[in-house]
Amino acid sequence: MIVGATGMLGEPVARRLLADGWRVRCLVRNVPAASAQLGDGFEYVQGDVTRPDTLDAAFDQCAYLHLNLRGTNTLESYELNEVQGSATCIRLAHRHGFRRITYLSGAGRVDNDTRQYFPIRIKRAVEASLAAGRISWTVFRATHFMESLNLCIRNGRAAILGHQPHPLHYLAASDYAGMAARAVDSGGAQNRALYLFGPGAWTMKEALQRYVSVLRPDLRVQTLPLTAARLIGRVTRNQDLRFAAELFHAFSAIGEEGDPSEANRLLGVPKTDLTQWLERCRRLKEERA
Repeated sequence: MIVGATGMLGEPVARRLLADGWRVRCLVRNVPAASAQLGDGFEYVQGDVTRPDTLDAAFDQCAYLHLNLRGTNTLESYELNEVQGSATCIRLAHRHGFRRITYLSGAGRVDNDTRQYFPIRIKRAVEASLAAGRISWTVFRATHFMESLNLCIRNGRAAILGHQPHPLHYLAASDYAGMAARAVDSGGAQNRALYLFGPGAWTMKEALQRYVSVLRPDLRVQTLPLTAARLIGRVTRNQDLRFAAELFHAFSAIGEEGDPSEANRLLGVPKTDLTQWLERCRRLKEERA
């Protein structure tokens, strides 16, 4: 069972599990849209994690659960979808006798200075729900993903919000999908929080500059101060920008922590560096042109 199979990071996991020979059931809100996106081979069931009454039958006759939930552009949506929705799915997995739950968390630094930030609160709340249960689990504390660089391009501009000083070991979604698939029935990964890092480290601005140079040479990378982003978002009533400002504020404080050696030993070493990933994206872009 994949919850969040149509998401940017849920889809690669669903496809990898299917390619590895698993029967993959996708819990989705809109079956026709999910089927059009993912294609044949998957079993689609309709349900909404914010409405527990729609879910019980969907969890029947499954053994493994992969959680890839997130909110939209408000803290309330993250609380509703990722925290409460994940807790609902975990309860149903217990009721139906699941054997393993895997969950995509984050690799941000956790201490007294960073616990206030909502990405830390959200991710650790779900991790606590997993640890309190009886089903074996694996948490992927992954760093930033290469695929997220495209999200920094909006309205014909490539921008970073605020000063982002931390080097980040950007991870390709395809490498993550392989690790997540191997963790499903890995005894060594049982009841472990594993840090997933890619093979190289760049600041957000450095990574976005490389992205733009290969895929969007018509753009230049700009840095918008957080105070300006908050003001523009408030004046224009742009909720997406206001939320992005708070998210990037958290990124600037949280950074990255952890040791990926255990994840690499148990689940394989991520091999895709940013140069290789960008070249792959460039070829795909040319094929689609």
